[in-house]
Amino acid sequence: MRTEEHAVTDETAGAAGADETGGHDLRHHGDAEVRDDGAALTDLAVNVRTGTPPPWLRERITASLDSLAAYPDGRAARAAVAARHGLPVDRVLLTAGAAEAFVLLARALKVRRPVVVHPQFTEPEAALRDAGHSVDRVLLRERDGFRLDPADVPGDADLVVVGNPTNPTSVLHPARTLTRLARPGRTVVVDEAFMDAVPGEREALAGRTDVPGLVVLRSLTKTWGLAGLRIGYVLSAPETVAALERAQPLWPVSGPALAAATACVEPRALAEAAHAAHRTAADRGHLVAGLTAFADRGLQVAGPAEGPFVLVRTPDAAGVRRRLRALGYAVRRGDTFPGLGPDWIRVAVRDRETTDGFLAALGAALS
Repeated sequence: MRTEEHAVTDETAGAAGADETGGHDLRHHGDAEVRDDGAALTDLAVNVRTGTPPPWLRERITASLDSLAAYPDGRAARAAVAARHGLPVDRVLLTAGAAEAFVLLARALKVRRPVVVHPQFTEPEAALRDAGHSVDRVLLRERDGFRLDPADVPGDADLVVVGNPTNPTSVLHPARTLTRLARPGRTVVVDEAFMDAVPGEREALAGRTDVPGLVVLRSLTKTWGLAGLRIGYVLSAPETVAALERAQPLWPVSGPALAAATACVEPRALAEAAHAAHRTAADRGHLVAGLTAFADRGLQVAGPAEGPFVLVRTPDAAGVRRRLRALGYAVRRGDTFPGLGPDWIRVAVRDRETTDGFLAALGAALS
């Protein structure tokens, strides 16, 4: 393990306060940037695709309201998700968003040394801490392109959590790199919440059954604009799915969310998501080109970016964020992510017109 390049830190279990988390607010997320006085801002802080949910999906959800008096029956939606990934039903668990899955994993699995690969979405670590676990961190470095070397994960880690593509770095790890994490007695959790925003879903592990201990998490809230509905799912071995299901309350996913899950894995929806992924990639290229134009002012773009967001380093990031807010734009602060400092911000990919307006505001904010 090359600790001189990839720091591994041992944190004390407990509540997610600054003293136990190295000063990082693990409960801060992009939606905090647009609450209250931020509601009128152009939102580049939240990674939910704009213009969603589409009309056909709204209609499917609305139609489900006629059945609200009945307890939700998730069998059809579960079967639809299983078919989408070519899996048997007992390898699928529907959840109230991917966030619930992190809580279930932390509570249901018997682990001794969980490791979270950072920078990444902070809820996995927060959930583990809340469940009373000590949490080790593998901190990826900017100079390495925030890329993971499996050798840097402690050999005795029995739970490893990594995002792909990773929020907030937008790094897409090769599938072969992630499968190298597998070993007897270890659970490898790969958060693929943004994988459907990657053209062709290349490097995806969803649907793989040949990787021991693999748990893949998917979210339907990002591409389809369903953050308020809460729907996601877990793909894993039947015994792992059964253990997580036992930790769930009865009827954990609402009827409207089940209707959305079924609709979002149908061929029409998958085709639309694939088209949106290519459009996002083009829009991201436009954003990155505009950002790199500010290199002479000290701005650096982490890359290559593969997700629907871009990580940016800039001097006085807090001041830049403040000035951008005054100009009508919200971006995500980066210093709440372990492994990042006060000079980082995350910017969501939007359409070209929105991006051009943002770049003009950024130029003023950097001045």
